[in-house]
Amino acid sequence: MKRREFISLIGGAAAAWPLVARAQQPAMPVIGFLGPTSADVFADRLRGFQRGLQVGNFVEGENLTIAYRWAEGRFDRLPTLAAELVSRPVAVIVTGATSAAFAAKAATTTIPITFITPEDPVGLGLVASLARPGGNMTGVNLLSSEVTAKRLELLRALLPAARRVVVLVNPADATTTESTLRDVEAAAPAVGLDTHVARARTAGEIDAAFAAFAQEWPDALFVGADPFFTSRRVQLANLASRHALPMTSATLPMPGARSASTSHGCSRAPRPPTCRSCRRRSSSSSSMRRPRARSASKCHRRSLPAPTR
Repeated sequence: MKRREFISLIGGAAAAWPLVARAQQPAMPVIGFLGPTSADVFADRLRGFQRGLQVGNFVEGENLTIAYRWAEGRFDRLPTLAAELVSRPVAVIVTGATSAAFAAKAATTTIPITFITPEDPVGLGLVASLARPGGNMTGVNLLSSEVTAKRLELLRALLPAARRVVVLVNPADATTTESTLRDVEAAAPAVGLDTHVARARTAGEIDAAFAAFAQEWPDALFVGADPFFTSRRVQLANLASRHALPMTSATLPMPGARSASTSHGCSRAPRPPTCRSCRRRSSSSSSMRRPRARSASKCHRRSLPAPTR
């Protein structure tokens, strides 16, 4: 082989080496994120989710890809979106609500699925047990349904004269609505409260519900645990303040309602941990200018073990 031909051969091989090296590198893992509403609604949770990934040295766009699928409040779209993630395929599916967890569960029995739910995942049929979830699902139970009675007790302690409480639920999420109403109806009589139901799945329906409250004059508002209501907490706070309607929610204290809101539930904000098992602490706060009532210092959140397959 002539010297010039040899140099050309080596040069061509050297130029191809980067392409070969890139081809031999493992593909970037893909996480599927299935949300029932929109990225704006889940902004706080997404930031926490990404911080958690960074703790494990995963950075979106650098060594990890996240495929987002949002139902935009149309829960009937969740099965189709879940099927899209399964066909991509993805390494794991993260679900942002109970409804999304059911859609993912129906779409695959092999891809690992993580969920977050305010209800008992065993009672819902998502997992076999808390200690041994089985199958391909695991996640976090916020135990919001288990603190429903505490929320009503706190409301009654702050408003001894209260009798009539309106329960606001999101009919778009039938599973959460059913469990919320069941828990409220079971706990309310014990503290001497009568409950009436209001339903809202859009911002406009929230406005309409408060317009009806102005005619019905309830003593207080009980906001169900739902991602949609969390996303509309500023609107709810402003309306409650405008109508002078005391309100209790499952999220952190709502901004803009300094004199008429309470919250009791799991804190998702970064705080000094007080529970060794899950490194979270429960949040129970009030600003109704009454003696502060606090729950027992137990963590209202439980993480399940990893799926078995």
